[in-house]
Amino acid sequence: MKTERLIDMLATDGSVADQPTPSRRFGIAVLGGIAAAVVLMALGLGIRPDIGIVVHAAMFWIRVGFAVAMLATALVAATRLARPGVTAAPGLAAIAMPVALIWALAAFVLVQAPEGSRLALLLGHTWRVCPPLIAALSVPAFVAMFWAMRGMAPVRLRLAGAVAGLAAGAAAVIAYCLHCPEMAPPFWALWYLSGMLIPAVVGSLLGPRFLRW
Repeated sequence: MKTERLIDMLATDGSVADQPTPSRRFGIAVLGGIAAAVVLMALGLGIRPDIGIVVHAAMFWIRVGFAVAMLATALVAATRLARPGVTAAPGLAAIAMPVALIWALAAFVLVQAPEGSRLALLLGHTWRVCPPLIAALSVPAFVAMFWAMRGMAPVRLRLAGAVAGLAAGAAAVIAYCLHCPEMAPPFWALWYLSGMLIPAVVGSLLGPRFLRW
């Protein structure tokens, strides 16, 4: 970012004049990241063969909705962290909302399920591979989100990197939903979220190095 532009942003307190720029950069990053994740998923994992049937199930769209909500709230936080002088608290608080909702749904399903089936609902059949696959699919979106964030003026670099990584993980989950056979909310609440947190942790570690401007 140019010094003159930063001065202009600070002079206007990061107000309306600078808002379209982070939105545009993050929009490009997200769309490119999701597209790349879908391609990687289709080539490396394959779209589930019954996708034409499962898209008519409500749980499929609740699962996708969880990922979209995580992506949207992470982007709200990212756009705020990208501008100096703008508090990130509202965006960070928003991230907790889809997490709380999916945990509430998972708890409801577990309470209603027979006791002997609860562990199976949590682990599914793919718990070992789910988080690392999501993390792998998030790489293009991760790079794109760091590109978008670095083009702005973040000052809380660890937090900015973590939020960028979380958004990348959520973008990867959207693509992963087209492959994953797991349909139980307790599974998503644990392992999808774990997959999103991997790039978030990596982002927090890399933020101070790669987001410095």
